[in-house]
Amino acid sequence: MRIAAADVVVTCPGRNFVTLRVTTEDGLVGLGDATLNGRELAVASYLADHVVPLLLGRDARAVEDTWQYLYRGAYWRRGPVTMAAIAAVDTALWDIKAKAAGMPLYQLLGGACRVGALAYGHASGRDLPELFDSIRLHLERGFRAIRVQTGIPGLATVYGVASSAAGGGDRYDYEPARPTALPVEETWDTRAYLRHVPGVFEAVRHEFGPELPLLHDGHHRMTPIEAARLGKSLEPYDLFWLEDATPGEDQAALRLIRQHTTTPLAIGEVFNSVHDYTTLLGERLIDYVRSAVTHTGGVTAMKKLLDFAAVYGIKSGLHGPTDISPVGMAAALHLDLAVHNFGIQEYMPHTAEALEVFRTSFTFADGLLHPSDAAGLGVELDLDAAARFPYRAAYLPVNRLADGTLHDW
Repeated sequence: MRIAAADVVVTCPGRNFVTLRVTTEDGLVGLGDATLNGRELAVASYLADHVVPLLLGRDARAVEDTWQYLYRGAYWRRGPVTMAAIAAVDTALWDIKAKAAGMPLYQLLGGACRVGALAYGHASGRDLPELFDSIRLHLERGFRAIRVQTGIPGLATVYGVASSAAGGGDRYDYEPARPTALPVEETWDTRAYLRHVPGVFEAVRHEFGPELPLLHDGHHRMTPIEAARLGKSLEPYDLFWLEDATPGEDQAALRLIRQHTTTPLAIGEVFNSVHDYTTLLGERLIDYVRSAVTHTGGVTAMKKLLDFAAVYGIKSGLHGPTDISPVGMAAALHLDLAVHNFGIQEYMPHTAEALEVFRTSFTFADGLLHPSDAAGLGVELDLDAAARFPYRAAYLPVNRLADGTLHDW
């Protein structure tokens, strides 16, 4: 079970992914997702130049010790690049350990607590008719919970809204990283957003009724008092959660939001450590943990974080857009099945090209995701297919106010 090889694979089947492929002396292969949207090559270099040489010859079974070795041994701790690299190693080692045991990873994590993980889909539209069509399409596809994002009158582009002008006349269907020489610049108006969104949810509830779980992402664009105002104005529409209402660096800001609204709060997709959550969990300032296995140190770290959250009655809502590779998604699903305090799982199906590269076995049916009972993660990497899709530089957009001030995107 010694590690004989560790290879970093960068491929772009529609968007860039970074995968660590660890091979043991007896031929077992484990995969880990190291994708960091818009900064993929930084993690690829961190792995290839600084981490892989440390792995060769190590015991692949020593998952916890390897995690600590890469975290504490580096001296420079945390940060998205470091934690994505550690996550890739950790997830690959768990994949190997579960394959050696001949069982799906969730069995090693304590076994299944449920038959499947409730997933939410991303519905959006520039106006209400387009939004309603998107919601109906997601319901037809089997989703039983829907994230609602909407165009804002007067703004050409809005995060998460399909068909918005993306720059150059291109269609924008969620994946915001675009292969441009410089980031696309979008314009934002918070006051217009705060005026418009409550009416959208009123219309959605009127059309689709009170039972459908609805979610909304503020994407870090509000001040705490603005977020408090939005949360309060959305209370009549019974949201499942309001996500990333304000930038997450200031944990204390959530105190002000919590004082003014009972709308459930979710945050954490840009976090990469349990230390980003200590105030939020200890003071019960959020209701859902939004981190990704890929960016938060892997299966080992995420399991510990969710166990910590469970002490305070806080549930999981793991990050799962298409910039998390199928490897990272599978790792999340095994945790979703195994942890007691599961809440919901974000899910966007990957492109056909991505599924040529990553051969998956997880399933989606009747609103629920299941990681499959294949040994390990249940995902295999087709190296020949990966080689057909070379890396393409791509950037996430940036956001400016009407007067040119750079704003949170």
